[in-house]
Amino acid sequence: MEFKFAGSMTNQKTVLGHPSGLFVLFFTEMWERFSYYGMRAILVLFLTAAILDEGGWGWERSEALILYAWYTGLVYVTPIIGGYIADKFIGFRKAVVLGAVIMTLGHASMALEALTDSFFYVGLALIIIGNGLFKPNIGSIVGQLYKTQGKEKDAGYTIFYMGVNSGAFLGYVLCGYIGETIGWHYGFGLAGIFMLIGMLQFYFAQKIFGDIGTKTEAVNDKSEVTEKKDETSTSSNSPSQSKIRKDRLIVIGVFSFFTIFFWWAFEQAGGSMTIFAADYTNRTLVGNGAYIFKIVNTLLVTVPLLIITYVLYLLFKQIFAKFPLSNIFLGLSFVIIWGLVIWMLNRDFSSEVTEVKASWFGGLNSFFIIAFAPLFSKLWESKFNPTGPVKFAIGLILLGLGFAILSFGSMGIPLGAKTASVSIIFLILAYLFHTLGELCISPVGLSYVSKLAPLKLVGLMFGIWYVANFIANFAAGITGSYIDPIVDKYGMSTFFLIFTAIPVGAGLVMLALNKTLLKKMHGIR
Repeated sequence: MEFKFAGSMTNQKTVLGHPSGLFVLFFTEMWERFSYYGMRAILVLFLTAAILDEGGWGWERSEALILYAWYTGLVYVTPIIGGYIADKFIGFRKAVVLGAVIMTLGHASMALEALTDSFFYVGLALIIIGNGLFKPNIGSIVGQLYKTQGKEKDAGYTIFYMGVNSGAFLGYVLCGYIGETIGWHYGFGLAGIFMLIGMLQFYFAQKIFGDIGTKTEAVNDKSEVTEKKDETSTSSNSPSQSKIRKDRLIVIGVFSFFTIFFWWAFEQAGGSMTIFAADYTNRTLVGNGAYIFKIVNTLLVTVPLLIITYVLYLLFKQIFAKFPLSNIFLGLSFVIIWGLVIWMLNRDFSSEVTEVKASWFGGLNSFFIIAFAPLFSKLWESKFNPTGPVKFAIGLILLGLGFAILSFGSMGIPLGAKTASVSIIFLILAYLFHTLGELCISPVGLSYVSKLAPLKLVGLMFGIWYVANFIANFAAGITGSYIDPIVDKYGMSTFFLIFTAIPVGAGLVMLALNKTLLKKMHGIR
């Protein structure tokens, strides 16, 4: 089967009903997310680990979380600059390759942190810069594979999003495991290896995209015509076109503002929640508990990997003859990943006592997204589909409930305690509720920005969205850095109640604003 798409190449063989090029992008993004989240999984753990016994830097928790705040915040600022550079100067494809190369150098530099501290900081800076070139532009190439703005494009982005979360899950599991058990620099280095392979398989398959991503594409003429028709068809009883645009921009601003509350709490995952997993959770399992975890963990890792390997096989069938070098690098990545997975699982099964790695919990978010995203997609297409503001409210409240579960589980921790043995079930349930909340916020918010923004302001509005994410991520790390004084004075349960009360309160406010926002959306649902 062949697929027609926008570009100099008029047809292309398909995989699962989509252009083969989509899956080149799928695997490129998958390995980039593997490297990004794999490194992030062990960042705070490495910084706070003891210098002599654990090979870390022995930082105070507050110091580690402040650095985490700057890092996770800045990765949402540089895409604004990277998108502009690609639009005006080098095109999407060159930006993706350049960004991947810079991030590979960043991970390599971090892997050499044992030689001198400077390598660590240089590595972080390179990853932030490279991410700015890579992140916004690979998604832009996905959109240009499709001629229409309809269901085909939505489905394509959904598949692409699955690649994002598959890579993030494997990164958390494997880089986290190797970093915590073998050595931190090995975890950082592994992240860099897959970043490099992802870049190479993309680079050697570029011709599959024709001229897509090589230059700035013109704005869709049909969309411009449609917008002009809207302007001329406004009746005397209807609000003016300028009023409609202004109202819709206000709605985007409100959505962006409320996402700050969501991501501020949600991004505790890589900071205070990782510390909670490492120091306050009973991660040592024996007997039946250890055996059940080993079985569950095996299924969690191997089932998604089997599915992705099957997709790899389908891609090989379609493009290996034309792009053998790209496919060889991609195949090599799967040989390595399967080898690591089998080694990890065998190592765990050979031990009677299992210690769940603190970084393992972070991967639950990506796994739950993969598991529940299709269900939410169906729900949004059904008659039960709530309005955008209601979805935001539900997402914020679900997030707060996740922290309420952690607060309840922490009630027995004494004031000022540095360690505890809370059951892992509380963290697992918290990540479940957080993910369900994310599915109501993240894809929904991006969709509404694209629908509500005037054509000439779409880029600017997404820039505002990124700025909101920067504020949220930075604030998340700074707030998390106060974990010790809050726990000392008020207790761990109170610390998590803060992240319960504020998102739930914001969700209730959003519910109250539902009718007002709907009016300002002027027919967009």
